[in-house]
Amino acid sequence: MALAAPSSLRRLSATPPQARSPPAASRLRSYPLREPRLRLRQPLVAAAAAAAPLSVSASPAETERRKHELLRAVQETRRGFAAGPDQRGAIEEAVVAVEELGAGEGAPLDLAALDGTWRLCYTSASDVLVLFEAAERLPLLQVGQIYQKFECKDQSDGGIVRNVVRWSIENLLEDQEGATLMVSAKFVVLSKRNIFLQFEEVAVENIKISEQLQALIAPAILPRSFLSLQILQFLKTFRAQVPVSGPERRSPGGLYYLSYLDRDMLLGRSVGGGGVFIFTRAQPLL
Repeated sequence: MALAAPSSLRRLSATPPQARSPPAASRLRSYPLREPRLRLRQPLVAAAAAAAPLSVSASPAETERRKHELLRAVQETRRGFAAGPDQRGAIEEAVVAVEELGAGEGAPLDLAALDGTWRLCYTSASDVLVLFEAAERLPLLQVGQIYQKFECKDQSDGGIVRNVVRWSIENLLEDQEGATLMVSAKFVVLSKRNIFLQFEEVAVENIKISEQLQALIAPAILPRSFLSLQILQFLKTFRAQVPVSGPERRSPGGLYYLSYLDRDMLLGRSVGGGGVFIFTRAQPLL
């Protein structure tokens, strides 16, 4: 007995070949081809942009304009402590605009230009902002100028850097500069812009007591005794130092990226710890 073909097959066989639907491959060829779209995730795009250095050719007037805009942006921030989120974003854009001026330079870091004293104008680094926060909470504590002093003029691959913080205690020490906190480190140049800091010592020195305290120790209306003179001399020459490196412990260190350097401005970024630093050239420290 022969099996009857399904009705659908019978209808298909009865249809003329030219009336049948074209094969799948023919139908695909009938549609226009479109270029495939490659969608990159945002972090990859940002990483690629950061890896490709920008090279901006700017006139001296344009360079000075960008630097002026940056210094104006940080002027009312109390060195970063009072900057809000929107203000920080605007400052970051101004920092990048200045950094672009030095991007792509092939010359190694000019240690002779880096040598000298730089005054902090702004930072977003938490380990520095905590000093300003402490002064805000402790009414008697004052934080004065903060400097970064590089000693590398006659060096080829590194030198010494000293972080200097002027501070005071109201009524006991001179205003703003009653004492000095100094953190000293050696640094080596790792690449064109990266230096590695190896911290060595933390010291408190240059104690300058206030007139009120001097009058208490040695009143002007009374002859100064040997003991009072010894106390005053001791305070003037006092220096407490704590080494942070030794034969049994490894010295802490950190990577520092010098993103821009010219005769009167230094920009740096702390790699790993985060934070940007804006310095301007200052008079040498005594």
